[in-house]
Amino acid sequence: MQLNRAMWIAAIAMALQLQSLTADSSSNSAPILVSEQARRIHKEALIFDGHNDLPYEMRKKANLSFKELDISKPTKIHTDIPRLHAGGVGAQFWAAYVPSIRMTTGGAARETLEQIDLIHRMVEEYPDTFAFARTAADVETIRADGKIACLIGIEGGHSIEKSLALLRTYYQLGVRYMTLTHSDHVGWADATGIKPDSNGLTDFGKEVVREMNRLGMLVDISHVSPATMHAALDVSVAPVIASHSSAYAVAQHPRNVPDDVLRRVKENGGVIMLNFYSGFIVPEAATLLAAEMEDLRRLRAMHPRDEDYIKARKEWREAHPLPRGSIEHLIKHLKHVVAVAGIDHVGLGADFDGVDVLPHQLENVSCYPAVTQAMLNEGFSESDIKKVLGGNTLRVLRAAEAVAAGLKPKNPK
Repeated sequence: MQLNRAMWIAAIAMALQLQSLTADSSSNSAPILVSEQARRIHKEALIFDGHNDLPYEMRKKANLSFKELDISKPTKIHTDIPRLHAGGVGAQFWAAYVPSIRMTTGGAARETLEQIDLIHRMVEEYPDTFAFARTAADVETIRADGKIACLIGIEGGHSIEKSLALLRTYYQLGVRYMTLTHSDHVGWADATGIKPDSNGLTDFGKEVVREMNRLGMLVDISHVSPATMHAALDVSVAPVIASHSSAYAVAQHPRNVPDDVLRRVKENGGVIMLNFYSGFIVPEAATLLAAEMEDLRRLRAMHPRDEDYIKARKEWREAHPLPRGSIEHLIKHLKHVVAVAGIDHVGLGADFDGVDVLPHQLENVSCYPAVTQAMLNEGFSESDIKKVLGGNTLRVLRAAEAVAAGLKPKNPK
């Protein structure tokens, strides 16, 4: 008798439930205790995270209002100012995320601008904590002043609505990276985990990458298909990033980066910023989540209104729990990327407030010191730890600026 899809996923879930004790066994081991040495290294380092979805949480839960959700006080979400300070965060790419279903329902550009506006308003609302950064030099100056440098990344090329003018406008508003796709193809670039459409990048997609290089906007290969990753690397003359992705060889979810791409990112000079999501870094969770992807896409199509989809997805996740894993799962991805791409090409992009299941000791933005200690426990040198925590990310931002400065200006279309 042939299993239908629902029965197949249930069978996988049952099998993984038997393994989940092993998958979560590290969470039952002694927790990582942060030493004075790790605290010193952490304080000296630039903690520069590649991806945080607080702006979309503010849309979902607070109507884009800091009066409704005051992040200067402890919150029930992953991010607030007290925990950012506890985590030692020095620079953060905040995601201006808009669901890719806006390609169907309309409003992608308007909502993207609203998300960008929110990030600027956040800096204005909390000037003692945040300052806006447009360059690598800004990041260093702001951190030297004891504040958190705020940068913007757009999550999904659907936000430009196939307009290079919009891309340039976003850059002028402070956007310094763009993920070429999110969860769906955009007509000029393929997303991961779906039947190919463009088989990488169309001619317009290549033009988008070239224009991002010209502007000094980092090309982000998170969420895109392997063919699109390779196509972007073929075209880009500046280092690329994966702002929140992990290693496919360690946890086989399509959102992760395969080894052949890791090797090319090394040649390109880019950086892979590791995602903390249990569904991407715990092998058993990745297997289950990959099996669910088609059903979750169908759920999104059934619920075009965000509030309806969020409720439906929450119910789905409660019925299909993922093993959480621990910080040790993240370190396995880190060690693998270092082994394949090198220590100069790995960073952190936690995806806080964009995911629903996180490993033990990685639950929110206060937890970065545990990552420092975990690397210290693995024998990483102080200089290498500082590269992973943020030095590599700062380097690629500066490199993108240098490439843009060297490219001949053109008359924009």
